[in-house]
Amino acid sequence: MPTTTSYCPSPESPSSWRSDIDRFIAEDVGPGDITAELLVPEGDGIAEIVCEDTAIAAGLEEAVEVFSRFGVRAVPQVADGDPVRKGRCVMMMEGPVRGIVTAERTALNIMMRMSGIATMTGDATAAVRAAGGTAVICGTRKTAPGLRALDKKAVALGGGEPHRMGLYDMVLIKDNHIAAAGGVGNAMSRLAGIPDGVKVEVEVESPEDAAEAAKCHPDMIMFDNRSPEEAEDMYRIVKSIDPSISVEVSGRMNMDNVASYAKCADRISMGCLTHSVRAIHYSLRLL
Repeated sequence: MPTTTSYCPSPESPSSWRSDIDRFIAEDVGPGDITAELLVPEGDGIAEIVCEDTAIAAGLEEAVEVFSRFGVRAVPQVADGDPVRKGRCVMMMEGPVRGIVTAERTALNIMMRMSGIATMTGDATAAVRAAGGTAVICGTRKTAPGLRALDKKAVALGGGEPHRMGLYDMVLIKDNHIAAAGGVGNAMSRLAGIPDGVKVEVEVESPEDAAEAAKCHPDMIMFDNRSPEEAEDMYRIVKSIDPSISVEVSGRMNMDNVASYAKCADRISMGCLTHSVRAIHYSLRLL
């Protein structure tokens, strides 16, 4: 097993977002909400959050946690991962009015981003299914720094696969690794002694490399920046050598071209799910 770099952060579980809630709130509220303290009377009230788009709802669990920090009881009216139509009430809140208006932006920001990711993931999956494919839509590491756990969770809520959380939980041999190792075969030969349960994926760019990689029987082979026709040809090569290998396509995948790869891959990774997400709009109204 090759020596790794010395920097090795402790893997975080998907539930680690709870430890970030205070940081999110501090970023927005700081030492206090001066507007609410000046203008909003003390006392309790009720409010609702309405979805202003047709979407897949996500981030509700996190929003509940945000409101709870201000003594506000928030009750989701739909579940994370549920499809909702424009105008649907997704959450009711009851508690200190100052707390409701102070927590509003942090809670809605989380919901907007996560719902956008979940919705795009669901739309991409629907496009693949409409084209007759069964490929799973996957996330990537192109996430907002500090928000990876939430971004990955949102992909899952949209029906996709989060993929690896970081550099620590899977071997993914990319072009620079292959160049440094002196070829696909050399790179694969260095994996002797890899711990049980650690999956191996290798990126290839040509039919010849696809065949060479397939003969090494990794768990997955990725075709990066290939046309649908090239991917289809390489897909047949890999499957003819080892049908159990999962084939992934990657590289500038978007809603305009994802359906073109529906039948030449088992997995389609899309960085745009998280690096170019369109937020879903929510509004909070005091009642």
